[in-house]
Amino acid sequence: MKKVYIIFSVLLVIGISSGIYYFTEYRQSKMVFPKEIVMETHNGKSYSFNDMPPKVRLLEFIYTECPDICPNTTFQMKKVRDHLEDKGKFGNEVEFLTITFDPKKDTQDVLKNYAENFEIDKQEGWELLRGTDGDTKKLADQFNFQYRDPGTGQFIHTSATYLVDQNNRVIEVFGMGQGNFDKDKVYKRIMKELN
Repeated sequence: MKKVYIIFSVLLVIGISSGIYYFTEYRQSKMVFPKEIVMETHNGKSYSFNDMPPKVRLLEFIYTECPDICPNTTFQMKKVRDHLEDKGKFGNEVEFLTITFDPKKDTQDVLKNYAENFEIDKQEGWELLRGTDGDTKKLADQFNFQYRDPGTGQFIHTSATYLVDQNNRVIEVFGMGQGNFDKDKVYKRIMKELN
């Protein structure tokens, strides 16, 4: 009987370890930017995921009519950007990508206004992007980011931001919103990756 408990315990530990590996390392290693996708910046320029120079990137998915966690996360990212700017790291070594998953409503003019409100153009290195519905869905799916409109115009969506290393591999997933996006932790993690 004791052998059964030992075998069960060992199998349980292996199962839990496999699950942790899948949800942390393996699944993150499968998150990649589809190289064939080209999006448009809020300034009307093309942004190709095939031509990305090696940089550490912080990726955020939003829609501009979001009443809470999207604008709050962007605001927290602005503070992280300011710290990185003070250290001379932003733009050259670090890039932020904010991608709308509501491209029909988030037109170029709407995104320009959003960029102005959050001082996204304060320094080069933060791209606010929109693409077709199909390309946006394909990109979001790569990062296991889910979103849907239940018919109210207010999307239900995953609350995650992604830190990507210079090889375009996700190395950490952070939450969104004031309670889940810890700007100090994000800043320290970016700096650790740069050193």
